[in-house]
Amino acid sequence: MKWIHHYQLFLFDLDGLLVNTEELHYLAYKRMCSDRGFDLKWDFARYCRAAHYDAEGLKEQIYAEFPDLLSQEPSWDVLYAEKKKALVNLLHEGAVHMMPGAEELLKALQEASIRRCVVTHSPLEQVAIIREKNPVLDTIPVWITREHYTHPKPHPECYLFAIEKLRKEGNHVIGFEDTPRGMKSLLQTPAKPVLVSQVPYPEIPEFIEQGVRHFPDLASIPDDGL
Repeated sequence: MKWIHHYQLFLFDLDGLLVNTEELHYLAYKRMCSDRGFDLKWDFARYCRAAHYDAEGLKEQIYAEFPDLLSQEPSWDVLYAEKKKALVNLLHEGAVHMMPGAEELLKALQEASIRRCVVTHSPLEQVAIIREKNPVLDTIPVWITREHYTHPKPHPECYLFAIEKLRKEGNHVIGFEDTPRGMKSLLQTPAKPVLVSQVPYPEIPEFIEQGVRHFPDLASIPDDGL
C-alpha cells in the first residue's frame, strides 16, 4: 500500500465503510416498524436512498410509507429510540464484521504510524459494542462520535473538528465516506474526498467532477492510487 504514505492524516466514517453495520441499521428500522405492526418492504438499496442524503429523509419517507404510523406515534424521537434499541440488540445478536479491505488498510496504517481517526454519527454505546467485536478497530487511536459535535452530516462540523484536532502544518489529509450525506460533509473540508460504495447513487458522476475518487470497496484501491 504505497499510496498511504502520500497522506499524514486519515479520516474514516464507520458504518458501511469500515464495518457492515449499515446493513444492521437497515434491519433495525425494519424491526422497529414490524414491532409496531408495519412491514417495511424496502430492500437495502431503497433504504440507502432514503437514509443517506439528509437527517430528515428517512423520517419523512417512513412516515409517507406508513401514514398510520404517523397517527400512532407522531414523535419521531420515540420511534428513533426504538430503532436504537433494536440496533443494539442486533449488534449483540449478529455478526458485525469488517468491510472488504478495511482490516488490511488499518493494519498498514498502524505499521506505518500514520495518524487516523474515525468520525461517526454513531454514539459511544454502539461504537463500544462494534469495537469489542472487531479488535482491529482499536488500532485507531482517535474516535469522534455523535457526542462530540452538534450538527450532523452533511454539516462539516465533525470533520472540521477532527482536522483542527489532529492535522499538523503541511499535512495532507484524506477522508473516506460511503454515503452522499457524508460526502457532502467531507467536500466542505480540506481533506481529499474518497467515496467507497457499491450503491449506484445518482450523484456519483457529479462528485467525481468535484474531485472525488470512487471505489466499490477499500480493497479496490490500487497500490499506487490516490
